[in-house]
Amino acid sequence: MTLATPRRILVAGGSGKLGQAVIAELLAHGLSVCNLDLVAPRTPGARFMRTDFRDFGQCVDALSFRDVGWDSADALVHLAAIPGPYQAPDSHLFVNNLQSTFNLWRAAQVAGIRNVVWASSETLLGVPFDQAPQQLPLDETVSRPESTYALVKHLEEEMARQLCRQDPQRKLLGLRLSYVHDNAELQRLRDQIAERAANPRHQCWNLWSYISARDAARAVRLAVDLEMSGTDQVLIANADTVMPQTTRELMAAVYPGVPLPASLAGHQSLIDCGKARRLLGWVPGPGWRAAVDGGQIVEHP
Repeated sequence: MTLATPRRILVAGGSGKLGQAVIAELLAHGLSVCNLDLVAPRTPGARFMRTDFRDFGQCVDALSFRDVGWDSADALVHLAAIPGPYQAPDSHLFVNNLQSTFNLWRAAQVAGIRNVVWASSETLLGVPFDQAPQQLPLDETVSRPESTYALVKHLEEEMARQLCRQDPQRKLLGLRLSYVHDNAELQRLRDQIAERAANPRHQCWNLWSYISARDAARAVRLAVDLEMSGTDQVLIANADTVMPQTTRELMAAVYPGVPLPASLAGHQSLIDCGKARRLLGWVPGPGWRAAVDGGQIVEHP
């Protein structure tokens, strides 16, 4: 199946941290974008439509372009959710996130949008790692939800499999994103090295992984552009950890005795993003250790 080059993109949840980065990335590459969200964006950019994704009628109306002013849309990027575990009571988080996803995917089907990219999550790898990981490095074969938030992501991935079985021409591509850091958060990582150096358990709940918002946004754009049908899942994380210690030192301090890959070196992430490179042509950028100064990458010690 060959998808037309997407020109008009609907971004559900475009007012959030990742959503704003995604919209900026899409606009920078000449695409038309409409942001659908309950909350207006902090900064102007794309056109905006206030939409409650828990209401199926609103989803159908928004994705059918009546108020957007388009005669069609080429793709839907779904980033709308309560963005992590323990940010709402479990029962509310479950209903809100799963209902919103079903409504958006069903509305996309009604509107004839077959190109859908959505934010899955690294939490499926076993986050929080209260127990040592069962395999390293972690890859897309792992699905071990340990929270209600992760359980919803697991159910979304299964729902995607079944929907694409029912309609093999659909594309539902899930990006298992690591902990997204915007520019301010990347700067804090540079500013707070001493605190993290004193505590190897800092952010051990996700094995010290992260993804910069700009690199995640680039992955979303590449995923939208990918010509495919069916469903798949792809891990997206930066190549290093958030910590100044080496990864071997961190594992020895927090999870002693866990076998490590022989190739593990330096500050290397324990998340294997090889599939993203093979499928999307995506590789992570410099990360928090590199500041951009006058357009030049300056490595942090």
